[in-house]
Amino acid sequence: MAGGNVVLASLYAGLFVAATTSLGAAAVYLYREGSLDLTLALAFASGVMLVASFTSLILPAIQLAGFPAVAVGTALGIVAIHLADKLIPHEHVLRGYEGPESARGLLKKAWLIALAVIIHNLPEGLAVGTSIAYSLPVGVATAIAIGLQDVPEGLAVALPIAAIKGRRSGAFVGVLSGVSEALLAVLGAALFSLTSWLLPLGLSFSGGAMLYVTLKEAIPEIYREDEPPLKITLGFLAGFYLMLFLDSAL
Repeated sequence: MAGGNVVLASLYAGLFVAATTSLGAAAVYLYREGSLDLTLALAFASGVMLVASFTSLILPAIQLAGFPAVAVGTALGIVAIHLADKLIPHEHVLRGYEGPESARGLLKKAWLIALAVIIHNLPEGLAVGTSIAYSLPVGVATAIAIGLQDVPEGLAVALPIAAIKGRRSGAFVGVLSGVSEALLAVLGAALFSLTSWLLPLGLSFSGGAMLYVTLKEAIPEIYREDEPPLKITLGFLAGFYLMLFLDSAL
């Protein structure tokens, strides 16, 4: 469909992940307590993200530039999201508020949760764009996998905000997070297709950022004391194997 145009392909991929996130967010209108095992779905999403960090981003970057350059890029991605966590006021449903103490009361809780979601989703959008700039098949596999796991993520975004501000607000913030992913996908593809010598840095930066989000944000949230660890592990492995399959099949 894109005719080999990397930026156009990233736009299509970005619209796909935005649509799946929005679909998940819209499900807040249908969701009833207990109708979906959301923690299991998020475990699946974490498995996808962990594999994509390596197969679509870090390992291709190593093939292009070797380990030293990729080690630097990965560290920069980790540091960037860590600084965003420290400097941007936001709130996680389980762990609570993060960011400067001086900014704790500046925003309402719903917007703090929304900012946490956007910080979480930006690396996913960048991952789609940079992987497409590297290889269209790799980018397509990454977009499909991230799009699938964005459905439960979109609902997870919408639910806490819906509880505070109503279902319409929850759905709106879910759509907003999907749009942020699409924008980063297009920007990432455009930047690293024009500056191909920076592509290994972009791939490893995206991989490091997504790896940090998975290890620090996603996994602690799904392995809670009130959840059976075997169930969560199986959900995680389902996402893990899906991403491996897509990466090898495409």
